Amino acid sequence: MYPFSYTTADSTREALDAGRRGGQYIAGGTTLVDLMRETVERPETLVDITALPLREVTVTERGGLRIGALVRMAEAAAHPKVRTLHPVISQALELSASAQLRNMATIGGNIMQRTRCTYFRDVTANCNKREPGSGCAALEGFNRTHAILGTSADCVATHPSDVAVAFAALEATVHLLGPAGERSVPFADFLLRPGSTPNREQALRPGELITAVEIPAHPRPLKSGYLKVRDRQSYEFALTSAAVALHVRGGRIQEAMVAAGGVGTVPWKLPAVERHLIGERPSESLWAAAAERAAEGARPLEHNRFKVELLKRTVERQLRVVGGTK
Repeated sequence: MYPFSYTTADSTREALDAGRRGGQYIAGGTTLVDLMRETVERPETLVDITALPLREVTVTERGGLRIGALVRMAEAAAHPKVRTLHPVISQALELSASAQLRNMATIGGNIMQRTRCTYFRDVTANCNKREPGSGCAALEGFNRTHAILGTSADCVATHPSDVAVAFAALEATVHLLGPAGERSVPFADFLLRPGSTPNREQALRPGELITAVEIPAHPRPLKSGYLKVRDRQSYEFALTSAAVALHVRGGRIQEAMVAAGGVGTVPWKLPAVERHLIGERPSESLWAAAAERAAEGARPLEHNRFKVELLKRTVERQLRVVGGTK
């Protein structure tokens, strides 16, 4: 581990001042500390923000849900409003990591976590995300767990967060505070596809801090759920996953929100699936037909071609569960 300095921030002003000087924010540290041990991350200064007042879960005036950036994953998953309004968020959180990590990791840190690509974490391997211009070892290497959607010639790494898939499906917004003041970014624009700059992963400006994630109000009743497919049931990242939310009224689907994880370089919204569902009556044939559109645009590699069919089956299964025809 390389030498670094450590400071604490007791107010957002102190945090922003330190961030403006190049400090890197740390809260639960469940990802950043690991990356520092592996010398993937080499921050000169860590700014501990755990004392900041960003720990509330509130219902907004319009009926949305706002989750503070420093709310622990376990706290968010267990919160009555989260469980009642958006079970998909609770389920995604409870299927993430281990209980010990969920008790430490924060919502803001979770969506900021970096890829679990083994080549990224191996400092002897070529990785454009870690060292721009060095190449991508995964393209010709063992790429079974890598992305089939949103890839580029420079990077095929997946985003590892489960709850980010739920946020993507629910069309959340990320609230930020920086030297220039407050701003909000749609979740779909917050996490960046790799393109030719895979080292730039979020739409953050220098010194900016995540303050909250907000889910807008959606029509009721809204049924939702999260399904995660992985190699083992305990403490494993997704091969593929599906977050589904459906608003059914008068026997027809009025609103559909679907996103996938484990298959994209970012949590992957599935608009083609959503469009196929709107206005239709729930049925087994509808789920199957909609799920066929889940992998549109996929570009599988040598070892992860199986993900195309696995994604379709995962989406179909979760549509069936949430749609009530299981």
